[in-house]
Amino acid sequence: MNPLRIVFRTDANQQIGTGHFMRCLTLADEMRRSATDICFVARELPMHLQQMLTERGVQYLALPKSEVTQDIDELPHAAWLTTSQAKDVEQTLVALGAGTWDWLVVDHYALDHRFETPLRKVCQHVMVIDDLADRVHDCDVLLDQNYYQDQAWRYLDKAPPHCRLMLGPSFALLRPEFKVMRDKVQVRTGKVNNILVFFGGVDADNLTGQVLDLLISLNLAVQVNVVIGRQHPQREKIQQLCEEQNFTCHFQTSQMANLMAEADLAIGAGGSSVWERCSMGLPSVCMVTAENQRKQLQDLQPAGLVFGPRSQKDPLAFLTSFLNSLGALSKSLQTQSNNVMALVDGRGVDKVANALKAQSIHLRLAEAEDSRAIFQWRNHPQVRNHSSNKQEISWNDHCQWFEQRLKNNNGPILIGEINRQPLGVVRFDISNHEAMVSIYLVPDSDSKGWGRCLLDHAETWLRQHHPQVLKLHAQVLHNNEPSKKLFAKLDYTLNTNHTQIHFVKALEVCI
Repeated sequence: MNPLRIVFRTDANQQIGTGHFMRCLTLADEMRRSATDICFVARELPMHLQQMLTERGVQYLALPKSEVTQDIDELPHAAWLTTSQAKDVEQTLVALGAGTWDWLVVDHYALDHRFETPLRKVCQHVMVIDDLADRVHDCDVLLDQNYYQDQAWRYLDKAPPHCRLMLGPSFALLRPEFKVMRDKVQVRTGKVNNILVFFGGVDADNLTGQVLDLLISLNLAVQVNVVIGRQHPQREKIQQLCEEQNFTCHFQTSQMANLMAEADLAIGAGGSSVWERCSMGLPSVCMVTAENQRKQLQDLQPAGLVFGPRSQKDPLAFLTSFLNSLGALSKSLQTQSNNVMALVDGRGVDKVANALKAQSIHLRLAEAEDSRAIFQWRNHPQVRNHSSNKQEISWNDHCQWFEQRLKNNNGPILIGEINRQPLGVVRFDISNHEAMVSIYLVPDSDSKGWGRCLLDHAETWLRQHHPQVLKLHAQVLHNNEPSKKLFAKLDYTLNTNHTQIHFVKALEVCI
């Protein structure tokens, strides 16, 4: 089975920041676990970000340098592209050269359907990462990991009807260390002994320095950890200030999850780091550092998910009042810690990666010509070892069974393929409103790790073709640990009323 090929189109610089690049890199890291062929297409990517790609063995395709001209589009962030979308399409196609890609992932406020549609010439599927909902897209998956009270309505007229919408912080693209560290942290008690200050990888307005000056003036009896990026405009001054005040300054750190786990309160920007803090159960005071953060913070604050000023005209005045009242806010801090931890489970990148993999799978009903292959797969020791009937099946018995099965509308056999290469088999035995499901991957192939995606895609097929089925059942042998994990991850519930290991899942009604 050929590996998936994915191209990311994003940019990073002083104006844009590094958040778009970093969340794409997080998704790329997860997809690399499936031996995926990945490249990034960007314009003038900073050298240290290029180095991150090189260290991972990810190809970087550089677009030509260009100056902002009159030939740009009407989008609010069009200047970020420094050229027109039509020109960017032309340059991107040249950079990609010959060959085709399974996925194009676009994370750029200056690109819309005028970029995405032409790229379908070489990209089979398109995913868009967005949080503005201010332009029309041509995509198969759209991810908006931010929190909005009107989330369900934001993309009604901005994405195709077939597009799978993945909306909200449960899909936040967080690095693996946050998922690991999350299992080790607890809800904060509300007492603040450790404050973390971080305003993103760029912090062009030096809010870090302003907050540090405030903390120094208040002379709080707390430990202060400060994180700045390589592109911070006052890097040397911040480092010197921290040394003088006995604050700890972390430069371009890879220990952010640990720092958040140790902190009791964070002060920072309202960008993607909000979800990192939430996954760690870390209460935070948030300030707007970019216009696209404003709406989200306005919705997060009344929900009690972040602290912040009602008006961003003088955020430091709010922060002064807040820090002077820490003792009285103990209960509010604890409540927020509990709420944000419930909001973000840290597994968003797993969900998004599986969605991309699942959409790359082509499902088809088994045909008479598949009889020999299914016979060989079913009799393979690897498959028989996890079957209730471990005996080798004779060719005659298989032919009789397979022939009857193809005639039975309530016993569909689905074969999953990627790039026309067989991946695995899913079988449903339907009876009224319930169905028994069984699944196996093609033995001696490169399909390891694809079971969850295959079953997820098969369930979608079942909803579409047999909407009367409302409940799924699965029997698993005691020694079949992979299948136990598979069904658990897809929200099947272990039914303890059965002597065997029996999983049950209620399906949503297909409208």
